[in-house]
Amino acid sequence: MRTRTRTDAPARGRSRVPAADLAAALVAVLLVVAAVVVGRRIQFSRHTLFVDWPPLVGFWDPHVGPGTPAAVAVAVAVVAYGPRAAARLPWRGLLLAAYGTALAWIWSLALVDGWRRGVVERLTNRHEYVPVVGRFHDIPAALRDFTHHILAHSPDNWPAHVAGHPPGAVLTFVLLDRAGLGGGGWAGAWCITVGATGCVAVLVAVRALASESLARRAAPFLVLAPAAVWAGASPDAYFAAVAAWSLALLALAVTGRSRWWALGAGLLFGLTCYLSYGLTLFAVPGAAVLLLGRGRLRALPFLVAGLVVVPAVFTLAGFDWWEAYRLLVRRYYEGAGGVRPYGYWVWANLACTVLLVGLATAAGLRRAGGALGAVRARGRGTPEARLAVLVAAAALALLAADLSGMSKAETERIWLPFALWLLPACAFLTGTRAWLAAQAVLALLVNHLLLTGW
Repeated sequence: MRTRTRTDAPARGRSRVPAADLAAALVAVLLVVAAVVVGRRIQFSRHTLFVDWPPLVGFWDPHVGPGTPAAVAVAVAVVAYGPRAAARLPWRGLLLAAYGTALAWIWSLALVDGWRRGVVERLTNRHEYVPVVGRFHDIPAALRDFTHHILAHSPDNWPAHVAGHPPGAVLTFVLLDRAGLGGGGWAGAWCITVGATGCVAVLVAVRALASESLARRAAPFLVLAPAAVWAGASPDAYFAAVAAWSLALLALAVTGRSRWWALGAGLLFGLTCYLSYGLTLFAVPGAAVLLLGRGRLRALPFLVAGLVVVPAVFTLAGFDWWEAYRLLVRRYYEGAGGVRPYGYWVWANLACTVLLVGLATAAGLRRAGGALGAVRARGRGTPEARLAVLVAAAALALLAADLSGMSKAETERIWLPFALWLLPACAFLTGTRAWLAAQAVLALLVNHLLLTGW
């Protein structure tokens, strides 16, 4: 008879939830409540937050839609059968099931707002990418001229999201248009289809760096994440997937698989930096992956070789990343970013993160902190310790983004890439089905009570 190990214990879906985990979730709830109460007071008295339902961008608008029955059905199915399926499916079957279920969850939540309002119009409003696709008829010329239109007072200035990102972001939608997939519908479908693969990338990385058992426990939480509310038709979900696969390929490279995976990791990390300036912070979890892998010295030259490709292409095309970022910072502080109070957002952003990752993740992070505390005493050898290091690295990158002052508000969208790597902390939990139900209820309530901005 096989002896049950520590790593097996949390797999029991009906285990009792410890009081300390409930306390961590309660603290997270209080943080959100404080952010709502204080935020509404600031917004209604000073009008300096520039959000309509602080700390989130959105409006109070209780509603149902075409996606409501499907969203409820997906939630019930994952809560009821997700833990058992994750434990029993063959590994490749689990990855396919996770992707398909995540895709269904994101699509159904997006369609609660309807096809046009929930998908098409997300990327066609005046702040977004699709309306400027026609300005890239000559891509090399547009790249050379890109920095001249970043500042708000410059001629033909870029919309907020185009100006706020390197041109790799808008070029994605330009190339989709060139391929005959133009318009908001195809753009939204691209973001959802690619974004849903992010959970698969995290599972691959957790299995390679920690253990398959922990990856299997994390799978239902990655699939049923409240973050799906904002992943629906958000380019940041696409960015999150690219960043996640860069870490996943690096994890494969440093744990004995082919070193050529490191080349792919470098290419994707280079692309990540040209999709979003803030995602350069993914160097922190990237360093953690290198630290956890024994083959890092052999993989490093391949990683560097891949890493220089995308920056070299954009630089040779005439785009100056550093100059563009300098101008973006200036535009940010000349606009709402210069008015929004840092003293509120530096902690209210964390309340947004609670809504993004759910109460289960708050409890899981408490558990991860305990596992991290054992790293110094017992080394990085245990799977739990290695997973804790990976989660802690993602949390550190998120905190750096928070303290930078360049992420005041809108973090329910901007921090999707970081949130994806906090969710595996749920692998440490007991009472899996209860926590999954809490995740699902949070996502359904937010999506049906608020008309979110993304």
